[in-house]
Amino acid sequence: MDSIAREAAAAEAAAPDRSGMGSVAILAVCQALGMSCMALSITITALVGSSLAPTPALGTLPLALQFVASACVTIPASLFMGRFGRRAGFSVGSLMGIAGGAISCLAVFGADFWLFCLGGAFLGGFATHVALYRFAAADVAGAAYRSRAISYVMVGGVVAAILGPELAKWTKELFAPVLFAGGYAGVAVLAFVTLVLIQFAALPKPLSPKARSAGRPLAQIVRQPALVVAVLCAMVAYGAMNLIMVSTPLAMVACAHPFETAAFVIQWHVVGMYAPSFVTGHIIHRFGAPRVIAAGGAMILACVAINLTGVEVLQFWAALVLLGIGWNFMFVGGTSLLTETYRVEEQARVQAFNEFMVFGTTAVTALASGAIFSALGWQWVNLGTVIPVVIATAAAVALHRRRRA
Repeated sequence: MDSIAREAAAAEAAAPDRSGMGSVAILAVCQALGMSCMALSITITALVGSSLAPTPALGTLPLALQFVASACVTIPASLFMGRFGRRAGFSVGSLMGIAGGAISCLAVFGADFWLFCLGGAFLGGFATHVALYRFAAADVAGAAYRSRAISYVMVGGVVAAILGPELAKWTKELFAPVLFAGGYAGVAVLAFVTLVLIQFAALPKPLSPKARSAGRPLAQIVRQPALVVAVLCAMVAYGAMNLIMVSTPLAMVACAHPFETAAFVIQWHVVGMYAPSFVTGHIIHRFGAPRVIAAGGAMILACVAINLTGVEVLQFWAALVLLGIGWNFMFVGGTSLLTETYRVEEQARVQAFNEFMVFGTTAVTALASGAIFSALGWQWVNLGTVIPVVIATAAAVALHRRRRA
């Protein structure tokens, strides 16, 4: 057992601090490209799905299947990386992105709704791997710079905020008269670039099988109050954001706002999601993750309040920007808090559990979003987020007070 502990400690000590920032930069670029694919998909998939679906209620099914696939892939992806290393895992993820973009493009050409759903599932698997870049950044940065490395990688989403929706507009008529097929071809190209780039990152080697089997049982690890709060807040952040965001383009088009305006609002939403990452890590280092999480919850509640006041473009824009910032504070704060709760030999299991819970929540909310919007309207899409956000915010505040005590 002592040899296992020494190996795990050596692996953590071997992770570079500032010298690892070159690899963090590569991971940030991969995050930017991967999130650009997701931003592009979010902008157009609900609209394409609605045009291909046999019934209006199934319009958001392809987007929902992305999140369902993400939830299903989380545990295998994390365990695969634990056994074969981050590089191999991220390479598999990029291949899934290439396949998803190509299949979706062919489905749009053939007006095949179910093939389009299959393409969405592959893109969901790609999204799972993109989400794990932040944990890889924590691996290479070392304990002293962990929260800041996570934040820096998330900054890559600022590029996605500009590139994703702009690509959606530039490629809309690339293969005219077939609309939006070019966007999915662009996804395949960007995923290929991530496949190339990840080969140049200096990522830690996987632990030996003996070391991987060591550590505390997962049932014991998940009973830690900090881990409960971290996972809960990440789930609520993604769930609330997803519930509102997925239906926003549908609500804007239903209110007679043009597609280009909806793309503009989504673009600023993604800016709100990732631009704060320039400073979020420093804010967490200064004030602590629980307080940052609570501030994010307050911003999401403010987003709901704005959305309930009207349906003008300014209201959609302001609400989605606040939603993005609130998500950033809750999600980056939750991720930073999570990294405090496990040892090196436990990380694959804990990260698999966290990602499964988060992406499971996003799958449920993506499925629910279109159904709630279709059956009950835009107001209930927003109201459905209030109670979970209040509970998560209260849990973060309680954890902060417990730590102070």
